[in-house]
Amino acid sequence: MELLLGTGFSIIIIIIAITMFLHFVPLGLWISAIAANVNVGIFTLVGMRLRRVVPQKIVLPLIKANKAGLSVSVNQLEAHYLAGGNVDRVVDALIAAHRAQIPLPFERSAAIDLAGRDVLEAVQMSVNPKVIETPVVSAVAKNGIELKIKARVTVRANIDRLVGGAGEPTIIARVGEGIVTTVGSAESHTAVLESPDEISKTVLGKGLDAGTAFEILSIDIADVDVGRNIGAELLTDQAEADKRIAQAKAEERRAMAVAKEQEMKAYTQEMEAKVVEAQSDVPHAIAEAFRSGNLGVMDYYNLKNIQADTDMRDAISKAGGPNTPTPPAVK
Repeated sequence: MELLLGTGFSIIIIIIAITMFLHFVPLGLWISAIAANVNVGIFTLVGMRLRRVVPQKIVLPLIKANKAGLSVSVNQLEAHYLAGGNVDRVVDALIAAHRAQIPLPFERSAAIDLAGRDVLEAVQMSVNPKVIETPVVSAVAKNGIELKIKARVTVRANIDRLVGGAGEPTIIARVGEGIVTTVGSAESHTAVLESPDEISKTVLGKGLDAGTAFEILSIDIADVDVGRNIGAELLTDQAEADKRIAQAKAEERRAMAVAKEQEMKAYTQEMEAKVVEAQSDVPHAIAEAFRSGNLGVMDYYNLKNIQADTDMRDAISKAGGPNTPTPPAVK
């Protein structure tokens, strides 16, 4: 019984030891490299394990590059892997560039990959240009008519400017700006509708691909639609604004007139009060004249007779107004 237990324990230890050995020494991958005529030492694979590098991600792309006739070393691939790059995609891009006879060294391909761009897609775009469709661009001609334009931009990747070059959104923005400028300089919208290719020629001649990762091959106008009459709407809005301003000024003048009228009424009442005040001083003045001897009794009665005569004349004049009926003549 003890012999069986010791034998089983020994078998388990042997299995664990073989597993650990095969983990650190990938014999199958080493045999595949030798069969592909790729010089990779067994201790190099063990060193990759110790550096926490997956040997398959280095050896398999190396075999692929060797079969494609590329000169790539293990150290280059491992350094790119440790830097966080995609080794397999870089090797595929190098193979595609080699087949298309595009000069692309490993250092530039690795730099493009580490910059966050898809280097394989860039190589494919260099061979097969890509068509970028812009959103609908709204532009207004000098006569105030709005045009809605959609364009298709054919671009080819510029590998030399992939690192640090602007992307597709910049191309779309610049093309839209060029379309707005070109349409805005046209005298009328009919001129644009008659020759939309002039937009392509003008925009293409502005060098819009400067500083971008692409080379613009052509700009084609896909669709042109007539929109609103912006000029007429602006004139209508201006007229409405002028009308409201005039109404506000008229209301201001009316309010000022009402205020002036109220002010004159108050001034009239003030003057009437002064007249009444002055009239109340007359009896006092007469009494003072009596006391000082400047006015006698006969003078006072003459004054009263004159006042009575004046009051009678006023009453007669009021009674004989235009609304008073004329008495019939005596026959």
